[in-house]
Amino acid sequence: MSSDTARPEEFDVVVVGGGPGGSTTAALVAMAGHRVLLLEREHFPRYQIGESLLPSTVHGIGRLLGVDGVLREAGFMRKGGGTFRWGTSPDPWTFSFADSPGLGPSMGYAYQVERTRFDALLLNHARQVGADVREGCTVRHILRADGRVHGLAYRTPDGSAAEVRARYVVDASGNTGRLHHAAGGERVYSPFFRNIAVFGYFENGRRLPPPNQGNILCAAFDSGWFWYIPLSDRLTSVGAVVHREHADQVQGDPEQALSKLVGRCPLVRDHLADARRVTEGTYGTVRVRKDYSYCDTRFWAPGVALVGDAACFIDPVFSSGVHLATYAAMLTARSINTVLGTGMDERRAFDEFEARYRREYTVFHDFLAAFYTMQAPRDAYFRQARELTGGQAGAMASFINLVGGLASGDRALTDAEQVTDRLGTAARVLDASAHCYQASTDGDPWDESPMLGETFAQSDLLAEQGATGGSFAETAPQLPGGLVATADGLHWAEPGPLAGSRPAGT
Repeated sequence: MSSDTARPEEFDVVVVGGGPGGSTTAALVAMAGHRVLLLEREHFPRYQIGESLLPSTVHGIGRLLGVDGVLREAGFMRKGGGTFRWGTSPDPWTFSFADSPGLGPSMGYAYQVERTRFDALLLNHARQVGADVREGCTVRHILRADGRVHGLAYRTPDGSAAEVRARYVVDASGNTGRLHHAAGGERVYSPFFRNIAVFGYFENGRRLPPPNQGNILCAAFDSGWFWYIPLSDRLTSVGAVVHREHADQVQGDPEQALSKLVGRCPLVRDHLADARRVTEGTYGTVRVRKDYSYCDTRFWAPGVALVGDAACFIDPVFSSGVHLATYAAMLTARSINTVLGTGMDERRAFDEFEARYRREYTVFHDFLAAFYTMQAPRDAYFRQARELTGGQAGAMASFINLVGGLASGDRALTDAEQVTDRLGTAARVLDASAHCYQASTDGDPWDESPMLGETFAQSDLLAEQGATGGSFAETAPQLPGGLVATADGLHWAEPGPLAGSRPAGT
């Protein structure tokens, strides 16, 4: 310890990053009675992209955290579903979350959120449930001893050096952080989603006709696709996602690039015909993000775990970013709470976290690869979605279940070899799947991917539990030889006659 560093503080857990993944982790660990420190580099509110939520985040994680009521009262734009101009269909087509049998009209919605407000809401909640939240703190490096991470060194807002010791460090610092190296893995960028996004904000853009005025609008064009997200009655987030082969179209001035791309997408151009781009304040900058699809080869090591964009990110087309971050936060919190509270073997608890998290990432990745590469009429998406989800619901409802995180039923894996395959990196999965889709012209390319039917299984489970107000208990493991969640949703338990009723070891 250097001479300018004060005596280290002691916590059970230190979380790096105050976004949805970090604040959710901190809150769920604090709710279990453990001492939590959360360090955030910036001062909230601060800007972040990723503004369209899934019902599972609102009704599942939101209820587990206890913020579902606060979200309802926050005045966020209600998102009833999505509208797509995609595939070979010349006209936009729409799905509604309310048409899912799992939710119905009362719970068939999510929100479009300004992340400045949404993230601050979650961070404040972490404070309220007992986490020590400190903003303006910059992490310097990880502390190691005896083969494990046991804390970190950081700078306080006034520039002073400080250290904190903890049983666990959770890296939720986002895609630009460097702490993910502490898990001992490697960041692998997707060979399929090598995309570049350029995005900005507009006032007075057109809205879809009621009742779809809050929908996300996704419109494909010759170089990629646009998102068009209504954040309020006046404010709209607009972004173009183009493949690397079209990178020349976003070189130079981002403002000019976005304007030119809007001109090449008639649907978005028409919606912005009477709009004005915001040029001042938080939303006044046209931003560019490159090569943003990746996955680390390890999500945890002794004393450290990766959550959210620190671990992986895919693509914004089905709004999976916040879902994956908060879902991973829940899994991490369960592992930490169980080890600290009951003494479960660390590897047993954290292997469950990594297996579920990696599976969720991989199946999303595979589904999105199919959606990108399949050029089909609208009805083909619905029909194939029905086959992928087992044919129990109608074609339209099956598609909604897939893209909204509401597929009915929990499809536990039954084959150990399949589990091993699914835990491989996304690069290996997409090398094979992209080849199948490109080569398949006469047959049915969706049949080449057995994982698509499981894409939204976990977000489905969370949404249904939240929608019904029921217990988070699981009666059987989701992976062979795995653990089950307890009724409070905060711990793991060994499967058995009382599986899910109490944490393991109690």
